[in-house]
Amino acid sequence: MNNPHKLGTALITGASTGIGATYAKRLARRGHDLILVARSQANLDKLAGELARDTGVNLRVLAADLTDEADLRRVEAVLHDDPDISLLVNNAGSATLGPLAGADIGRLSREIQLNIVAPTRLSHAVLPGFVARNRGALINIASVMSQMVIPGNSVYGGTKAYLLHFSEVLALELAASAVRVQVVLPGATRTPLWNGSGVELKDLPPDIVMEVEEMVDAALAGFDQGERITIPSLPDDADWQRLLKAREALQPNLSRKHAAPRYQIALAAAV
Repeated sequence: MNNPHKLGTALITGASTGIGATYAKRLARRGHDLILVARSQANLDKLAGELARDTGVNLRVLAADLTDEADLRRVEAVLHDDPDISLLVNNAGSATLGPLAGADIGRLSREIQLNIVAPTRLSHAVLPGFVARNRGALINIASVMSQMVIPGNSVYGGTKAYLLHFSEVLALELAASAVRVQVVLPGATRTPLWNGSGVELKDLPPDIVMEVEEMVDAALAGFDQGERITIPSLPDDADWQRLLKAREALQPNLSRKHAAPRYQIALAAAV
């Protein structure tokens, strides 16, 4: 087993089930000490007990609802104050899929808080220490839904598009340092996220649903390979690179002095 003190501590949000719990198991096996964050104290205690027994790493659990201001501040304080933290996995999230007009706006507001505000603030809390120590990594769990402009995906896809953009910019800002940023875009994955989302996992074609262990293993393989953006199910990374190149090609023409000729806007006469 690797030396946990060398690897440092990983703090994982949404750690009690699904993707977060699988990251906890994989990182513990690699030798990371862990701080597990989720709402359910009972689920956290159960997972921590299993991992402590099976791996021998040091574990802490922190029951917190990241949509609650006081709880979010508690997690921020841990990230800011603990110099042993070397990895933050922003995994906690929720999904609401369905037309906006009929949605529960309170639920959507909490989703925006959990999927956007919480990872932004937690990243802000941990990054100054990473930069000062010139060591650390941030993994943000986004979604391929960030790329799908389809009915019913206004808020969830929008929050994940934010997280992708946020991560790409952070990677550029930190490029001169040894601090790493990876954003993961899972496709449909067999996790509890789907429960009550508006789309049931059982209704999806089986050939598009990945098992959570395979998804996390692929994401960690991408991390080990130095990827900034990892799409576990994408067969050919050249497809994604073409999308990035097309976006870059747009940039020179996205902001210009005059409107495009197709709008036929008459230029104001010089006075």
